[in-house]
Amino acid sequence: MIIDETQEEQDLYEHYRFVADKGQEPMRLDKFVTMRIENATRTKVQKGIEIGSVLVNQKTVKSNYQIKPNDLITVVLPNPPRNPELIPENLPINVVYEDDDIILLNKEAGMVVHPGYNNYSGTLVNALLYHFHQLPEFSDDMRPGLVHRIDKDTSGLLLVAKTEDALVHLAKQFYDHSISRQYHALVWGNVKEDQGTIRGHIGRDLKDRRLSAVFTEGDMGKHAVTHYRVLERFGFCTLVQCELETGRTHQIRAHMKHIGHTLFADEAYGGHKILAHSKLPKYEAFISNCLSSLNRQALHAKTLGFIHPASHQPIAFDSAVPADMQTVIDKIRQYAST
Repeated sequence: MIIDETQEEQDLYEHYRFVADKGQEPMRLDKFVTMRIENATRTKVQKGIEIGSVLVNQKTVKSNYQIKPNDLITVVLPNPPRNPELIPENLPINVVYEDDDIILLNKEAGMVVHPGYNNYSGTLVNALLYHFHQLPEFSDDMRPGLVHRIDKDTSGLLLVAKTEDALVHLAKQFYDHSISRQYHALVWGNVKEDQGTIRGHIGRDLKDRRLSAVFTEGDMGKHAVTHYRVLERFGFCTLVQCELETGRTHQIRAHMKHIGHTLFADEAYGGHKILAHSKLPKYEAFISNCLSSLNRQALHAKTLGFIHPASHQPIAFDSAVPADMQTVIDKIRQYAST
């Protein structure tokens, strides 16, 4: 048997090729690459640039090189180990409810839910392995007990199964979209309708694989539906409740951007840019202050309802909007009222 050593070597690395848009604004090379590779850290990217694994127009450059329109960027980075050992870690978690079958957590913003590329410690899974033993797994997956997830910088309720039976029952409910999930989100602009439904397939963004994009035509992406209802209007921002009918990666973030109402402070999707509004006094200074005090998208998984896997009775939970997001909402409410 002849082993293709070239292919074997290639399997150890991830290959990327990006072409900067015609309207690309100047941006540091290390930031540009970090934003486009899922779970890549700027330190790792800078090291790759230093050793010549990141090229611009087939030439080596420095990390501070300013990307220009139509630049060709090629990247070769080492793949992560395929089956890293999961290490229990004594990390704080907020348990809202627990019985013999389930655990309900209120996840803080900033904590990654489960291990992934270049991110095998400090996650919620590491904490779960420390605080709870023998959680069931999906085959060889690295998500013991998890039947769903929420983004690193989204806060709120997360459900964990403690037994195999509970895992199967809950997973089916998520698959059937029978779970009730409501989020509170602060979005840019004045949402026109008091309530509505957003439909549009969601898949990986063709320009930035770390993000999700909405595809309204063709067979790209997966079916996704988000229902929304306006809770409060502030003129330049709106507080909305979003209910997920499906559960796609970044669904609310992508859907709200698709209808022109990006989540407040959501830098990845452009929510860190101040919406123009010339009539309000000291508007830009006020919004800049709000953005600097909320270092994540204004999105909170507030309620979760499901059928209990053992009792087969409906059960529901609610969580308060965390202080960082609530403080910004209160500031905007007061500012808008004056």
